[in-house]
Amino acid sequence: MSFFPRTRLRRNRQAPWIRELTAQNSLAPSDLILPLFVIEGKNKEEKISTLPDFSRLSIDLIVKKAKEAQKLGIPALMLFPVTDQKLKNSTGAEATNPKNLICRTIAAIKNAVPEIGVIADVALDPYTSHGHDGILNKKGEIENDATIEILCEQALVQAAAGCDVIAPSDMMDGRIGIIRDVLDEGNFTNTLLMSYAVKYASAFYGPFRDAVGSASNLKKSDKKTYQMDFRNSTEAMREIALDVEEGADLIIVKPGMPYLDIVSQAAENFPLPVISYQVSGEYAMLKIAAAQGAFDFDQVFFESLMSFKRAGASAIISYGAIEIAKKKW
Repeated sequence: MSFFPRTRLRRNRQAPWIRELTAQNSLAPSDLILPLFVIEGKNKEEKISTLPDFSRLSIDLIVKKAKEAQKLGIPALMLFPVTDQKLKNSTGAEATNPKNLICRTIAAIKNAVPEIGVIADVALDPYTSHGHDGILNKKGEIENDATIEILCEQALVQAAAGCDVIAPSDMMDGRIGIIRDVLDEGNFTNTLLMSYAVKYASAFYGPFRDAVGSASNLKKSDKKTYQMDFRNSTEAMREIALDVEEGADLIIVKPGMPYLDIVSQAAENFPLPVISYQVSGEYAMLKIAAAQGAFDFDQVFFESLMSFKRAGASAIISYGAIEIAKKKW
């Protein structure tokens, strides 16, 4: 009689072939969404100091990046505009201009690479002089319903420009249902709604705000009255439930790795795709630590993305989408 264990879990780990055969999760370029920052100009690229190895790009370079992503098998892009400060005001009126930077970018991409999905952000922070996602009243409070009216106009001009997915990131109450109605009434019944159903008031957004130029406008203000309290999880499920009822086709949980518990709960409780957003601060952290020799970036980055899939995410928004899509794992 042997006193050693008959069940040896290491047997299923002893060689690459058996590890591949028994792996529960996998990662492919088709799981990825590439976010991009667009600026005015031609053949123009601006490095982002707080977001290593990532740049703001003019429309022509965005189109090139779209072609590269499509060839690598990345199915969709998510666009964010860097609006000229002169075009910003207290109500974010430039967001509803059908010839604004983002609408021109959408049209250029869909003309050059019609096969790739284009996701357009709906929120006012890239367009407001105060850096908030909505409009302010005289007390400095975000006006929920008045903001939604502008968001609806913004969604319509982006849909008309040719975007495939409207992604409201503003966190106003009730905006998904109203935007859905407005899109349907405008004959954009096939335009998807990817709701930032769970968007926490997180410090991990710092590099993103630098990238779109809203940090200097926001100053010492914060977004805690409309973005979620990071101490809460039950509230996140309520937010998702409301957006699902209002007609969301997909939902986003943002940020990513610090909120894997929320991704897991969302995937278990709701029968629709859950998208994890590996936000700018997460990506920058890995880049900076790797540059200091703390670890190998490629290995840690792949591991971080796999954590989203393991938690139940259908897809991942990541600034490193092209980097990882080029790798052979």
